[in-house]
Amino acid sequence: MEDKVIKNKIQKIGFLKFATILLVISGAFGLGLVTGNGKISLNLGNKALKSVQKDTTASLDYSSVEALYDKLRVQFDGQLDQSKLMDGLRSGLVKAAGDPYTEYFNPASAEQFNKELSGTFTGIGAELGKDEKNNIIVVSPIAGFPAEKAGLKPKDIIAEIDGKSAYDISITEAVQKIRGKKDTTVVLKIVRGVSQVLEISIVRQEITIPSVTSKILEGNIGYIRISRFSDDTVRLSNKAASDFKASGVVGIVLDMRSDPGGLVDSAVGVAGLWLPTGKNILTERRGKTIVQTYNSDGPGTLAGIKTVVLIDEGSASASEIVAGALKDNGAASLFGVKSFGKGSVQQLEKLSDGSLLKVTIARWYTPSGKNIDKEGINPDTEVKRSDEDFKKNIDPQLEAALKFLKK
Repeated sequence: MEDKVIKNKIQKIGFLKFATILLVISGAFGLGLVTGNGKISLNLGNKALKSVQKDTTASLDYSSVEALYDKLRVQFDGQLDQSKLMDGLRSGLVKAAGDPYTEYFNPASAEQFNKELSGTFTGIGAELGKDEKNNIIVVSPIAGFPAEKAGLKPKDIIAEIDGKSAYDISITEAVQKIRGKKDTTVVLKIVRGVSQVLEISIVRQEITIPSVTSKILEGNIGYIRISRFSDDTVRLSNKAASDFKASGVVGIVLDMRSDPGGLVDSAVGVAGLWLPTGKNILTERRGKTIVQTYNSDGPGTLAGIKTVVLIDEGSASASEIVAGALKDNGAASLFGVKSFGKGSVQQLEKLSDGSLLKVTIARWYTPSGKNIDKEGINPDTEVKRSDEDFKKNIDPQLEAALKFLKK
């Protein structure tokens, strides 16, 4: 993937809350990498970002690091790998920023990351993130893929991967451990809720996910499902909107449950299907300074058609941008449960040796001026879906939405 494209990708990932998103599709969406894992782009053109640092120097004093290395080199009973030492220094430097969405990828990891951005992956089909206690968590299992079929749920804590502790490892490390060859099995120890501990075996598969599916339901209700926000999302959503308009639908369900997010431009394009030109969708800020404002360019194809947006705890980043924009502009009602809460923006920077830095560069705000990071977006109408509902393939959230639209 070209450097220009890479620099315009941002991890929404990921908790995630990837949750910059990285998807365990095991790629791409495997483990949350790919475009959702929460990637968002910050379109600043050729403008340089102005540092928000107040008490940091322009350079670091490495004398203590050199002294430590000298002692390690002389006294260590074993063979040191200098490339691994350098990777460790860089990873530690970035990790010390204290932000779960800011990560360093060595050249090998960066290459894999870029492959995942291209679309097809081998993995289990789940987006991973971290919680406030530094646990690896499931942001959202991707509908129809191994993780969901095996029973993984949003907010599940991954305690062990193949018998080894997953505590205090990065999202990228977790992704790498969960990935593997097609038809092989990974065993995850899961902590759910306060005390429930489960051991779940999942067979890895090759996964390709269309970002948008749509159909017309009984009662002439248009249904559009967005699983992530990628390069084809706006095109596919426009096609669905045109079909809905031609069919004269009387209502629309926009289903973004378990949507980990993706590209901000795609989110803006989707919101524009309901919002006329000029309506605010989001702003991005560094500190208190607004660096980017996104307004709708239309086309407003679906404006005025009664719409319900379905969200849940797996709806993150770009899906939250759309939900927040439609809610604040009075274009749709939100049903379901509170969303994930991913309100930061990441950008990828390619380094000279082929490694990558994924760094949080801004926070985004809804039209009403709210940053939803760690808070999420509350639905207008709360409708829960229990584990028993999932097992029986019952969808009370969709049923409530259809009932509302048919009034």
